[in-house]
Amino acid sequence: MVITSLENNKVKEVVKLQSKKYRDLTNTFVVETTHLVEEAEKAGIVKELFLVEDEFVDKNDTYFVTEEVMKKMSSLESPSDVLAVCEKTISNEIKGEKILLLDNIQDPGNLGTIIRSSVAFGVDTIVLSLDTVDLYNPKVIRASEGMFCHINIVIMDTKKAISIIKEKGITIYGTNVDNGEDVRNIPHKNSYALIMGNEGNGLKEEIQVLCDQNLYIPMKDKCESLNVGVACSILLYELRR
Repeated sequence: MVITSLENNKVKEVVKLQSKKYRDLTNTFVVETTHLVEEAEKAGIVKELFLVEDEFVDKNDTYFVTEEVMKKMSSLESPSDVLAVCEKTISNEIKGEKILLLDNIQDPGNLGTIIRSSVAFGVDTIVLSLDTVDLYNPKVIRASEGMFCHINIVIMDTKKAISIIKEKGITIYGTNVDNGEDVRNIPHKNSYALIMGNEGNGLKEEIQVLCDQNLYIPMKDKCESLNVGVACSILLYELRR
């Protein structure tokens, strides 16, 4: 059976998931495109699968829809032929000894890029502050290329997270171009915590003073700053060397 009506209850439920409020209420979110759905399936978080073409799929909770219905459910300008409703898997534990804290990151593309780089460069846990953009925002999911499925992510007050990390005896690095140490001079460490701040304002002063040491990335005078996603990727790479 193919769902053809835009008023179908299943369709309406999926459309509601474009809202953070409804994602939080149901503890679910939407993933689109074949690659991202495959990553979600590897992680075992897919609850319902929606396909445009009525082909054989040996899975429970699979629904077939028309292109018009898929367009209604999709957040993409050019909808894919596959969409999945997935279950959130937020952790409550800061695991491992390589930790990234993100304080008040607002751009979904930046967060997705940072998640992708974190997986690439061996971060064990990402801590998102309570005022950081929603992890399950569709733009975050797409920018992460599905890597959000493959790393421990915690949503927690930044100061509380810092307190927990200090108890573990892990060095906490902030970022500051005025009084920071050239990241290239930092020896390889088996453990570290790096804090990245807001795109426009950087780290809040009350967070800055809690760091053990500040870092900076040396660059040409003509360039005053880097995008936070780019800067974070460089710092993670250097800390891993």
